[in-house]
Amino acid sequence: MKNTNHDQQLHNDVIETLRETSRTFFIPISLLVTELRETVASAYLCMRAIDEIEDHPDLEPALKSKLLHNIGDVLRSAQYSKETFIEMFKPFENELPEVTLRLYDWISFCPDEIRVKVVESTAIMASGMGDWVDKDWQIQSEADLDQYTYTVAGLVGVMLTDIWKWYDGTEADKELGIGFGRGLQAVNILRNYKEDAERGVSFFPDSYSLDDMFDYAHKNLSLADEYVASIETETIVNFCQIPLSLAHGTLKALVDGREKMTRDEVNETVIKVIKKTS
Repeated sequence: MKNTNHDQQLHNDVIETLRETSRTFFIPISLLVTELRETVASAYLCMRAIDEIEDHPDLEPALKSKLLHNIGDVLRSAQYSKETFIEMFKPFENELPEVTLRLYDWISFCPDEIRVKVVESTAIMASGMGDWVDKDWQIQSEADLDQYTYTVAGLVGVMLTDIWKWYDGTEADKELGIGFGRGLQAVNILRNYKEDAERGVSFFPDSYSLDDMFDYAHKNLSLADEYVASIETETIVNFCQIPLSLAHGTLKALVDGREKMTRDEVNETVIKVIKKTS
């Protein structure tokens, strides 16, 4: 696979697509040092490409599952080209967003030395999401919730931990990294559970009350705090601390009975993190 890290047009496309697809991660990624910024941006877009399939409002579940499992199989085979993905996505080219249709580009943009780890986590996520589509997202127990949040978010923590080690030898705990991803996802579940209920979906285990889900979020955000505290590289800490601080702030707002943080609170939180870590 050709390394296209020096392709200026692709670089611009990566940054612009990131800007369009992620309000949460665009700022912290943009503040990373150049090499890490490009790597994390491309890795994020790989996973966002998969996520857009799982969340697609119009694709039939059977088609979602087939496509997600096919992506996982192709990525694990490591025998693929741009044409492989063009052919795979061709039946869906009018339904899927650009971030998904260009999955191969995001993979090719990732540096050779870390690409295999990014592809590995993306493959696991794709197949795992396909499995959850097959299960109709039925979460019956806390073990199910752990598995679901691992698939859709904990794997991000795993992938990031691999990237930190590649960058400067940072040895962060992957289990704590999984907690980092799970904590952010738990807050998202709490933010959206009323809307989810309106469309007949619940990510709460059968026995869970609202308080139980708040406890689950607090527990995993505590693991995320430990994860960040164990890292010494300033640019990495800065990256992790922004979404983590926003998650803590959002959780507090939800506990207080509000739907979300205010725009001023978000801006103040980001500025405070940047000042603290600079």
